[in-house]
Amino acid sequence: MKFWDTSAVVPLLVNEAGTAAASHVLEDDPEIIVWWGTRVECVSALARYAREQGMSAAHLVPAHGRLAGLADRWSEILASELLRSTAERIVRTHPLRGADAMQLAAALIASGGEPGGLAFVSFDVRQRDAARREGFPVLPDDMPGPRLVPERAHQRGARRTGG
Repeated sequence: MKFWDTSAVVPLLVNEAGTAAASHVLEDDPEIIVWWGTRVECVSALARYAREQGMSAAHLVPAHGRLAGLADRWSEILASELLRSTAERIVRTHPLRGADAMQLAAALIASGGEPGGLAFVSFDVRQRDAARREGFPVLPDDMPGPRLVPERAHQRGARRTGG
């Protein structure tokens, strides 16, 4: 069983740099734990693909179908006061956005306070670093390419070009 950050789930939905690595991790262990908001984040990522990269309905419909199939079998860490207070500590400790802190907080809850016993699957560099510092083994071992999720790739490019 492994905790999957949204950045690792999206490559299971659409073909991108991390797809092969994410698929291998899933093949090794098909039990997925996610944060309650992961499905919304995945739908958001797919909508960004459609808007920003012109993903056609012919590709979008199967991606949503893959998401539904994964969501039917994954376990979710639900919103709670413990999740919120843990995420608040995380944003004070690590340079993460709120939703990323919720992901990491959910992983800590899923681990039962023993992060060394639960792998954290992510392609987000900041998430991976924060997860390691919290004590999680992080997968995959090798990061594919520089692209993470569409929003973050777009924001990095905007910073470079001044837009």
